[in-house]
Amino acid sequence: MADHDLFFTRTGMDRSRVQQSVDAALKGADDGELFLEYSQSESFAFDDGRLKAASFDTSQGFGLRAVAGEATGYAHASDLSEEAIQRAADTVRAVSHGYSGTIAGAPARTNVKLYPDADPLQSAGFEKKVKLLEEMNAYARGKDARVRQVSASLSGSWQRIEILRAGGAHYTDIRPLVRLNVSVVVEQNGRQESGSYGGGGRSGYETYLDPSWWQAGVDEALRQALVNLESVPAPAGEMTVVLGPGWPGILLHEAIGHGLEGDFNRKKTSAFADLLGQRVAAPGVTVVDDGTIDGRRGSLSIDDEGTPTSRTVLIEDGILKGYMQDRQNARLMGVAPTGNGRRESHAAPVMPRMTNTYMIAGDKDPGEILGSVKKGIYAVNFGGGQVDITNGKFVFSCTEAYRIEDGKLGAPIKGATLIGSGPEALTRVTMIGNDMKLDTGVGTCGKNGQSVPVGVGQPTLRLDGLTVGGTAA
Repeated sequence: MADHDLFFTRTGMDRSRVQQSVDAALKGADDGELFLEYSQSESFAFDDGRLKAASFDTSQGFGLRAVAGEATGYAHASDLSEEAIQRAADTVRAVSHGYSGTIAGAPARTNVKLYPDADPLQSAGFEKKVKLLEEMNAYARGKDARVRQVSASLSGSWQRIEILRAGGAHYTDIRPLVRLNVSVVVEQNGRQESGSYGGGGRSGYETYLDPSWWQAGVDEALRQALVNLESVPAPAGEMTVVLGPGWPGILLHEAIGHGLEGDFNRKKTSAFADLLGQRVAAPGVTVVDDGTIDGRRGSLSIDDEGTPTSRTVLIEDGILKGYMQDRQNARLMGVAPTGNGRRESHAAPVMPRMTNTYMIAGDKDPGEILGSVKKGIYAVNFGGGQVDITNGKFVFSCTEAYRIEDGKLGAPIKGATLIGSGPEALTRVTMIGNDMKLDTGVGTCGKNGQSVPVGVGQPTLRLDGLTVGGTAA
């Protein structure tokens, strides 16, 4: 949908009167905006050889925010009307009552588009989407007689936003998002194990309808499941851990990334607070958050305040260089916003959030890293995990991992968990691979009850002295 005045032509609202409400709401405030949203989403779930669920949703609404110092007034509604916006303006202006601020300047414009202005839901018909899931099911079952269950899901969304600021500056963005997942359960001699694969990005369905893409995904899910059939109980204790490239960057995201968001550091609740310019990681460790990568799940042409996303260096050669910032926390900390102001929807307030967070590649061959380990584990994929932002302590479950013995991969292991502290783990990195890879496009980040799509990545890493929880006797 390419209508560049969508919200006003659809609703009959008068732009000039809405702008007057925004200007009145933000009088005397330091910052704020009217955030308009219209979105459509659909999902399909295939299991037990048939389509189990199909849904389609449309939502719309606005959020109006006024910021005065550290205080925020916020009102939202699903009613896109001048009357509702005026009521919201009357509410949020109370936050600046008796306060005399100077409204912040509008974000700079770049005119950079990281994804097409397109509705992915229209890039393929209903029958074609269902047929894709049917074909994935048949393909997986035809690959191996041990397959007992195949679950596949497809989802797509299209979000149109417009941001109006005091004085008339306004910003628009159209955001497509697609994701395809498959899970396979296999059985052998009464033992069942599973494997999964998923991918997606900011595009239409075309890429994922291509058999060369989804067949490779099914093959990977099946490979994982068959590997797990051969797994043995994981060892426990302090040992050398090698992390594979790509998705294992989720550990970096959770255990380190959240601690580098501006709000936690301004409030001094992060383990990284007041450490700018100090060594927080081993030499060679460079971590960036980059929302400017074309088509990636975590990328945005502009964030939810209108600020263009950027490539923000967080840690450089082990030295803490900066934090991810929205406009409010950047202003209060005396730095520039980095384009990390994000919200789940119009009904949610803005917070500094990650986009695509990853570690830069080093110079070691992955084979050399594995060959350097006398005894340890090689963790390739992760499932769930928990982290405490205040101290960085984490627990992560491995869904695919192997023993390393005398520099060679040994048996696959089951039940391994990695336990440690993010800041401490960074100092234990002793070798960094030259194979940095981003995940396939499945990341979703939660914070304060909000979820947003993100990307993660890293090269192969060797960490010494990490605690592994296992089940081996």
